[in-house]
Amino acid sequence: MKSIRLKSNKNEQMKNIITILLIIVALPLQIIYSQEVKSISKQEVIDKVNANNSTIKISEQDYNQAKADYRQTNAVLLPNISISHTGISTTNPLMAFGSKLNQEILTASDFDPNLLNNPGSIKNFATKIEFQQPLINVDGMYQRKAAKTKMQAVQLQTVRTKDYLVFEVEKAYMQLQLAYKAVDVLEKALTAALANKTLADNSFKQGYLQKADVLAVNVRVTEVQNQLQNSKSNVLNASNYVSFLMNENDDVTIQPSDSLEISMGNLDNAKNISEQRADIQAMQLASNAYKDMNNADKMAFLPRLNAFGSYELYDNKIFQADANGYLVGAQLSWNIFEGSKRFGKAQKSKAEYEKSKLEYTQYVSKSKLEFNKSKRMLQDAENKLKLTKLALDQSKESLRIRTNRFKQGLEKTSDLLITETQFAQKQLEYYQTIFEYNYAQAYLNFLTK
Repeated sequence: MKSIRLKSNKNEQMKNIITILLIIVALPLQIIYSQEVKSISKQEVIDKVNANNSTIKISEQDYNQAKADYRQTNAVLLPNISISHTGISTTNPLMAFGSKLNQEILTASDFDPNLLNNPGSIKNFATKIEFQQPLINVDGMYQRKAAKTKMQAVQLQTVRTKDYLVFEVEKAYMQLQLAYKAVDVLEKALTAALANKTLADNSFKQGYLQKADVLAVNVRVTEVQNQLQNSKSNVLNASNYVSFLMNENDDVTIQPSDSLEISMGNLDNAKNISEQRADIQAMQLASNAYKDMNNADKMAFLPRLNAFGSYELYDNKIFQADANGYLVGAQLSWNIFEGSKRFGKAQKSKAEYEKSKLEYTQYVSKSKLEFNKSKRMLQDAENKLKLTKLALDQSKESLRIRTNRFKQGLEKTSDLLITETQFAQKQLEYYQTIFEYNYAQAYLNFLTK
């Protein structure tokens, strides 16, 4: 009866020791995660990023800026209208005579040479409404066309920015899932290591193990603890990045509600890069805008035709209008030579246009290169996934066998530790491979979207 009670007390002591060690190890995690933990799905993150992300907002402001530049070119079509009211007091003979004439108060006595040469002080108040209407402005029309094309290109770039942010969210979310998986694996590995430590301590006390074996077990426990602590830091880092993408500064830890699983996406349509992709279209439109600017510089050699006119109100009292008149006309202007300025400007815009065509071709080629690379990356990840799953199953079975044999005293401590380490590594490799496979799919979808 005493031996049974002694064994029972020893078992209870072992359980208590394991419990205390687990509490001590888990304490840093409790401290780190003492802040609020927020569970969120990937779709919720995507929705918040689309609504709040600063990069998207900056891109939208770039579009608004391009749109405003395009609206400024309305001046090529719409008139320029201005209103002014001017008041003067003068004894200048010419101005005095003209002011009376405009006010329609000129009399025969005003033609007296003495009054003409030495007029008294004359007040004149004039209200003038002027307009200028472009009629023919060929270079201005091409500039307007270029501004519109640029606006459309920036709009497509905004669309592509949103696509990229969705891809970035998928990657960041998967990194967060992977970080949590690593913590889970290492916590289980630490539990097993602590259990083996207790067995090793008891075996050492009973003379079944040497001191070196116990030290090796302790080293293993310390290694797992360090790895676990690093994994917890990775959780916080990944969580902070997801919060950054959502433009949230709350002191919370993000926890994914979706688990890390093999994605079964449909990649049947991922045959090649489409030139209808938003960023590729934007590059093409940007090249077209440079072409329009080059045409505008060429057309600057042509004359311009503008209509102009004014309606004028005159009086010798402020804000009165006893006399009025109008003026309407048209002006054909032709700036024939400005040194070599326009020639140089046309040459520069031509070079910019040719450069944009080369950049477009290079961009499409690079996109195709990335597409082919991503296809191979996906295939490699798929093959690796099969191998790591097989290696994980084998490592798990090997650990089960060695653990049972170690409990019976039939296995070396070093062999058990090696197998235990390998199993944890294979688990981490397997989840890492799932991440790589899902990432390759997400990247391929991004390239072909």
